[in-house]
Amino acid sequence: MIAFSMEEHKVVDNFKWLNYEHNYLEKLRQKFRLNSLINNQMDDLQIVEVVMKWVSGLWEHNGENEPRHSDPLFVLEEVSNGKQYRCVEYAIVLNGCLNALGLYSRILSLKTKDCETREYGAGHIVVEVYIPKLEKWIMADPQFNVVPYINKTPINAAEFALNKNRSVQIKPSFKNDFSYCNWLRPYLYYFTVNFDNRVNDKRSYKEKKQLMLGPINAKIPTVFQRIQPIGDVQFINSLKAFYSDPRAL
Repeated sequence: MIAFSMEEHKVVDNFKWLNYEHNYLEKLRQKFRLNSLINNQMDDLQIVEVVMKWVSGLWEHNGENEPRHSDPLFVLEEVSNGKQYRCVEYAIVLNGCLNALGLYSRILSLKTKDCETREYGAGHIVVEVYIPKLEKWIMADPQFNVVPYINKTPINAAEFALNKNRSVQIKPSFKNDFSYCNWLRPYLYYFTVNFDNRVNDKRSYKEKKQLMLGPINAKIPTVFQRIQPIGDVQFINSLKAFYSDPRAL
């Protein structure tokens, strides 16, 4: 079983998000009619689940296709023309849409313990969203339309890693006896987010300074799948630093 630190830890940079009124988010809201997906009676968790379900149904997963640009508007426009993309693009679109609806969300890169030496399939990309009413971050996987729960409370990716499969509830039912928990479990070792979460930036999320959470005594990875440099990353073991309240930053 892996373990993390509960101590305070100072991070090297500030977390950033686009202002709700930014032109890019306004264009995203208007062009894809995001406000029509929700209503005033929904709480933040319901908004996450409704928008994620919409994003999840936009295309069939294609793990080999990578878009020319990695921003939600471009991906949505390409999907409207029949393109299909990876888990990365599901996360990019959901993250952008939730930001456009006023929620703090971020792309979360999950990596296996052997991510340096594994040639293929060493990572998965999801989203985490801050829910003020719960005072916590929760995980949302738009490729599979999944928000994991424990005892009717949604959980984040680290909580998923720290609890056994039988404790975690997954709402959707999958065909062919597919176990989402068993499938995801190997990826729940390294957790990486950007400090800069502004969705209209032209740089890829991989090119930004990142914060990586790893277990106590874990090796700090420097490459991904043998050949891809990890990049500019601060490595920590602290859950408090990784899951700090974005409203206080």
